[in-house]
Amino acid sequence: MAFTKLWVIAYRDLGRNRRRTILSMVAVALGLGLLVLMNGYIAGVMEEAMQNDIRLRIGHVQIRAASYEEEKVSLQWKDLLDQPEALAARAGALPEVKAAAPVLWASGILNTIDDSAGLSIYGVDVTSSLYDPIRAAMVAGEFVQADDRGGIVIGKRLADLMGIALGQQVNLTIINANGQPDEANFAVRGLFSTGIPSYDESAVFMPLARAQAFTATNGRASAIVIMLNRQSDSDRVAATLAGPGITTLTWREINQVLLQLAEFSMSFYMILDIIVMVVVAVVVANTLLMAVFERIREMGILAALGMKGRQIMLMFLLEAATLGLVGIAVGLMLGLAGVAYLATVGIYIGDVASSAGGIALGSTIHAQFVPATFAWLSFWTLVIILLASLYPAWFAIRREPAEALRAV
Repeated sequence: MAFTKLWVIAYRDLGRNRRRTILSMVAVALGLGLLVLMNGYIAGVMEEAMQNDIRLRIGHVQIRAASYEEEKVSLQWKDLLDQPEALAARAGALPEVKAAAPVLWASGILNTIDDSAGLSIYGVDVTSSLYDPIRAAMVAGEFVQADDRGGIVIGKRLADLMGIALGQQVNLTIINANGQPDEANFAVRGLFSTGIPSYDESAVFMPLARAQAFTATNGRASAIVIMLNRQSDSDRVAATLAGPGITTLTWREINQVLLQLAEFSMSFYMILDIIVMVVVAVVVANTLLMAVFERIREMGILAALGMKGRQIMLMFLLEAATLGLVGIAVGLMLGLAGVAYLATVGIYIGDVASSAGGIALGSTIHAQFVPATFAWLSFWTLVIILLASLYPAWFAIRREPAEALRAV
């Protein structure tokens, strides 16, 4: 029997019980739509956190002293880069590099009369375009100038938490390069709000020269932070800048913890994907099995007229494929509409983002379109539906024609 005739019979059979057919298609559509939305959302969360960290803190590539350990935030001379301006100029000369500048990191305590808070101090080249995102995020005052010896910029969130006003004098305490405690008073020149709570409540900026003098690091820097025109050039630029006594790190190597978390999250969601697909496949298989029970006599007549078992099986597979393809098409539309909404509007999580530790989550997080993932979800949904339909198809062909003809 021609394939087209089998498809016509399959299509006709699906129309016999429209309510059951429509409910099965809705189950497929809702299942796939949920998977598309869920995977687009988690991909968006991870990608947004990574890009926030690259944009605000780590850049695409860093140059550090070979002995520097980020966790310790060491200020010892042996762990810092000597003559960092020359290294930054060398990196900035590469055509792939958008901006490169030295930075000095230190841990400190910000003190007011009523409160204190631990935070990260960034001594930066305030003229570098690396810090355009901070300048763009200023909500009060202005970014510090290179010759400012007594000013800092802090996050508005930190200022609100500690009751600090623009222009107020605050005290910073550190352990300097000599291992001795030191402190100084600074005026708050400006407040910024990047929308990343964990960053806005823990970062303090001051000019690099002032930070070097304050920490007694004698012109040294913790790292050269490099921003590229294209993220894909990271490995090549890191290899080009490698040299004795220094370590070059790409954004992947710096963010191993976040990447491992993303990998674990995707593994977890893969399990959820499989569960949803199996549930959808069971619904479709149940629909086909009910159709088999209703059409036992018809199957007997078709077999008696000479239809082969493989043709009957193909007919049921065509029914399953029709249910699956229509449901997948509708599910993709629903899922993509949901992803588009979340990619534009996002979900506001507020202060929950500040509890994410070192992950740079914004107060509003967005979904992301991941076409390859959505295509694979659609493909495997259809495959699992077809596999699940094999049982009803096998059940339909295993009965003898005479037995089937006697069925009521």
